[in-house]
This record gives sequence, structure tokens and C-alpha cells, in this order.
Amino acid sequence: MSVVAAVESVGKAGGRATERLDRWWIQPLLVVLVLTSFSIYALWAALQNAYYYVDPYLSPFYSPCLAQNCQHATLPLIGGWWNLSPAFLVLGIPLGFRATCYYYRRAYYRSFFWSPPACAVPDARSRYSGETVFPFLIQNLHRYFFWLAVLVVAFLWWDALLAFRFPNGFGIGLGTLILVANVALLSLYTFSCHSCRHLCGGYLDSFAQGPLRYRLWSTLTRLNTRHGMYAWLSLFSVIVADLYVRLVAMGVINDLRFI
Repeated sequence: MSVVAAVESVGKAGGRATERLDRWWIQPLLVVLVLTSFSIYALWAALQNAYYYVDPYLSPFYSPCLAQNCQHATLPLIGGWWNLSPAFLVLGIPLGFRATCYYYRRAYYRSFFWSPPACAVPDARSRYSGETVFPFLIQNLHRYFFWLAVLVVAFLWWDALLAFRFPNGFGIGLGTLILVANVALLSLYTFSCHSCRHLCGGYLDSFAQGPLRYRLWSTLTRLNTRHGMYAWLSLFSVIVADLYVRLVAMGVINDLRFI
């Protein structure tokens, strides 16, 4: 096959030709599959309203548990009138934080909106409006979602500590390690965020009068270089943590105890 024929058969993006001959479409396709699968699983897990707690493990999808109808109420601020799944009271925070995240924006703009899907591949849209119209204006709330996400991470660390407290005393199970690993990855993702780096010193014109701020900013900058990796690892760890708690609560598997 000639180069021209290869371009014509392979290089189409949004109905417009591209001269790239490699499989550039694999990465955006994987992003679509992973994010769609995660969204479906998260919605399914929230709708179950069951098997999200088995002493001493609480699924991260239901933490903090804010309703009185929780199997394990973390902070029962919502009264008995709430009869839906308590997951719906908290899932909006991590969802909003990830949906407005700078890294995820690039990922789903390229994959779902074809805007653009890859380098040297035409944008599917002829006009570019940026984030100046609804619903993309919501992206400006990312810095506020960050503060809410920090609160959720704090509760998840508390859940991880409680995962060492079994009915018969201190212990360590496989679920304990999974919950600790999950919140550690979520912490790395949250605090490597561009907004966190900016708030801790990125907005300063000079670090001369703030050596401590400079060290903090430098540390977060190093974390920020791996922000994308933490974004994906923490996405998978949340599913693993919820699935493990769910299977133990259902009696499908037994929790492996080390201590």
C-alpha cells in the first residue's frame, strides 16, 4: 500500500484527514473505555446502598457516611428523612474534583470531544470556544472542589486508621492495606493538583521572603510532574477498595488477616 493510500484509509479524524500513520487513536479510545467503565461502576455501586461496610472496613464510595441510614455513620448530619443511598451525599465532591481537574480535562476533551484527539490530528469542531460557555464555565470551580476533596481525604484517612481496629482489638487485614494504599494514592493525586501547587506558592512573584513556602512549592512541583500517573492509579484503587469491601461484606471472600 502506498503512503497516500495509507493516509486515506487510516488517517481520518472527525471526517478530516491527518497525515499520521501510527495508531494515535489507541490512547483516546482507552481513556473513553476506562472513564466510561469507572462511571458505570461508581453509579452502580452508589445505587446498591448495601454491602459497603463490614467491620472495620468502609467503602470509599460511601465515606464520609453522613446520613442516619448508614450502616456505619461517620457523621450523621442528615436525618432519617433521607432514604436514598448515602453515597449520593458525598460522591459529588470527588466527581466534581476529577471532572474539573486540569489533567482530566485534557484527557476527556481529547477522547470524548475530539478536541483535538492527538497531535497533528484536526479538531472535530471548526470553532473553539474554550471554557467560556456553559457547562464548561463550571471548570472554574476546580479550586473550590480542591478544598472539599481535602476534607474527603481526611475522612478517608480516619477510615484507614479505623481499619486497624477489629472487634477483638488491633489487627491488620488485607482490607486494611488496601484502604491505606487507596487513601495514600488519593492523597498523592489531591496534593499534586495544580491548584494545590498554586495555593501553596505558585502565585507568588518572589520566594525571597518565603523560604518555607518555596520548599513546599518545590515539593509539590515534583509531585505535580506525576499528577497524571496518580490520577489513574487512584481511580483504579478506589474501585479495588470498594470491590474488596463489597465482596467481603457479601461473604463471597474472607478477609485475609495478617495480625
